[in-house]
Amino acid sequence: MQRLHALIPALCLATAAIAAEPTATQQRPKLPVSVAFVLAAGAEVVDFAGPWGVFQYVDVPGSSGPAYKLFTVAEVKQPLKVSGGLTVLPDFSFGNAPMPDVVVVPALGAAPSPAVLAWLKKVSAHTELTMSVCTGAFVLAAAGLLDGKQVTTHHSALGMLASSYPAVDVKRGARFVDSGRVATAGGLTSGIDLALHVVDRTFGRTVAEATATQLEYQGLGWKDPASNAAFATRPVSTAEKPLCPVCDMEVDPKRALTLDHEGQHHLFCSEGCRKAFQKDPKSFVR
Repeated sequence: MQRLHALIPALCLATAAIAAEPTATQQRPKLPVSVAFVLAAGAEVVDFAGPWGVFQYVDVPGSSGPAYKLFTVAEVKQPLKVSGGLTVLPDFSFGNAPMPDVVVVPALGAAPSPAVLAWLKKVSAHTELTMSVCTGAFVLAAAGLLDGKQVTTHHSALGMLASSYPAVDVKRGARFVDSGRVATAGGLTSGIDLALHVVDRTFGRTVAEATATQLEYQGLGWKDPASNAAFATRPVSTAEKPLCPVCDMEVDPKRALTLDHEGQHHLFCSEGCRKAFQKDPKSFVR
């Protein structure tokens, strides 16, 4: 949680509906389906490695080759240190990457660069699906891809997403939200469920279930996008367990930053969250 805790202040400072029972497309897509994973320094490993693993293990009966062709892309083709200290060398830069069928955007660890946003705007006009995992939703929102759509993100960033992008309809309690050509997943492992859902809607339930079995993945969130019910309502801040009003994370009263607003004393986990509250207090007052 410390890493996610660190991501929220960076987002603070930087500043449709859930699909029904999915079915395979009537016409099988041309194989392999190409998937671009957008990377930047600090990108969250779980967010991109989870969906990568799902797509890697898809086996379509009757096909002679892989169902998906996966590659990474970044602003520059040079080694990137992502979360946990892992170093990744992107396959392509934005300048020479092939046009993908699907784009996956994980939490990038900081505000997206203009180059990231420009590339997403360009390719999203041609992709079959652009999907985010965790706070990657902020990247899609910054690129203008989520306006008027129902979306989700990590539960600790739901309020911040709604405050930062009023044109976006933020849904609590969703494991993922499929809005057609754009889809968003909740935090971290939610990306696995969204990826399995994408397999389901592309190749059908049988292929998706076989993929989940091969992965020994027993989560059922990909079949039930409303399965994040635990995060459907905001947690209650109490004297015994005070929560930051911006990200809903527990704070230590002895170390927390403070701010008084309209007679109430608020505790914050970071300067980023405090500044976000000062900018738009009505979005966070409980």
